[in-house]
Amino acid sequence: MYESPMPKARAEPLRNHPWVMTMAVVPCTALPLMQPSFAQIRTVLQALACGCVLALTACASTPPPTGEINAAQQSVARANDADADQYAPDEIRRGRDALAAAQAAIASGRDQDARALATRATALADLAHARSREAASQNELSQRRAEIDGLRQRLRLED
Repeated sequence: MYESPMPKARAEPLRNHPWVMTMAVVPCTALPLMQPSFAQIRTVLQALACGCVLALTACASTPPPTGEINAAQQSVARANDADADQYAPDEIRRGRDALAAAQAAIASGRDQDARALATRATALADLAHARSREAASQNELSQRRAEIDGLRQRLRLED
């Protein structure tokens, strides 16, 4: 059987050791207080600066949505150029109505409503443009197919 080379007296717990006892007696308040360093002060200043910036941006008012209104006007004009009145009359009408409502909202100072309505007008006008282009492409495709059928019939008659 293996016996430890340590004497049996050392097998008692360390809490009764004299060094541990003296270390526990030294109070933590006896240590000198550390002066705050510049790095710690800088961190606090940066946090305060960020807080001030956030507070100022939260209080700032948003500019009027003239950019959104202009984008909506351009989208409606683009849909008009693509003959949306013929191919997508409902969408272009709703887009024009939303644009008129957005312009009325900006005139009365309701910027958030104007922004939402201008975005809606842009989306509706873009939808009208896309549907108009699709319908025009379908018409052109059907015309080309009719031309091809006519050419095939002529070739059969000549044979």
